[in-house]
Amino acid sequence: MSVQKPADPESEWLRQARAGDTSAFDQLVKPFRRRLHTHCYRMLGSPFDADDALQETLLAAWRGLGSFEARSSPGTWLTSIATRICLRMIAKRPRRLTSGDRAAPLRSTAELGEPVEGAVWLEPLPDGELADDDDPAAILLRRESIGLGFVAMLQQLPGLQRAVLLLREVLGYSAAETADMLGTSVASANSALQRSRQTMRARTDIGEKKPVDPQGLERLLQAFVAAWESRDIAAMVELLSDDVRFTMPPLPAWFDGRAFVGQFFAERVFQTPWRLEPLRGNGQPGFACYIRQAGDDRFRPGGVVLLSFAGGRISAIDSFIDPVVCRRFGMRDEIG
Repeated sequence: MSVQKPADPESEWLRQARAGDTSAFDQLVKPFRRRLHTHCYRMLGSPFDADDALQETLLAAWRGLGSFEARSSPGTWLTSIATRICLRMIAKRPRRLTSGDRAAPLRSTAELGEPVEGAVWLEPLPDGELADDDDPAAILLRRESIGLGFVAMLQQLPGLQRAVLLLREVLGYSAAETADMLGTSVASANSALQRSRQTMRARTDIGEKKPVDPQGLERLLQAFVAAWESRDIAAMVELLSDDVRFTMPPLPAWFDGRAFVGQFFAERVFQTPWRLEPLRGNGQPGFACYIRQAGDDRFRPGGVVLLSFAGGRISAIDSFIDPVVCRRFGMRDEIG
């Protein structure tokens, strides 16, 4: 007498979901939600756009369960849906910009311009929203493929090239799988990959190739906090690379080079007291920056700052002062 082998949980959740069980569908897609969201973020350059894309992906998957023949894994099927939805969104919306895409750097701190509101700017993604992974190699790949510089350069690519590059070189799908997911030919997918690689290579540095060692990084971050909170301009400038940049969307103003970034710290940033608390976004260290305005006895959200490094110094200070970004990173309304 043979014993029937029990169905694996994934197959059983799929069977029940096809029968209309929404809780089974939730269990089926749960392992993939964060990975899908991160993929959509890379495609779109905004965690808020990625929220919309993920919601639409799950809705489309629920409606399309009857046509899913399980010839590929649920993860591949969901990624295919998410990628196509992102491509539709890319075709309808302007690409997300960095400060350098929009205007030249300022040479004076007197006027920073009015905030440019709306779905305009590249936005950061909290590390807490990334998929959990204990594999050191996978964690390293995640950091390299989620950094602000890399995501910013992806936004320069046409949608198809963006999708092919991510599917092939970040998610590890084959040329045939990628072509099938995008409804195109292998030759077309390979051509798009080649063009995307050429564009990415032609761009400037996307981040430090040799990371700062952990102990050196910790010392650098501690020195950065000490210099900022004590408003020590000399100490801050000493931490900066010659070609450092300071951006602050949604303000269009940005500064390029140690002299001008130092001037901005001295003439604008350090005119008020600050408190900094560590956080991480896009695989990069950073800080929740709280400011105390004149006449106030509390520190309130001033922005989220993410740091990049080169040659053992800070090469970029990307500050995001939009309140919705601050809330996304869990900044409190006030601190003492």
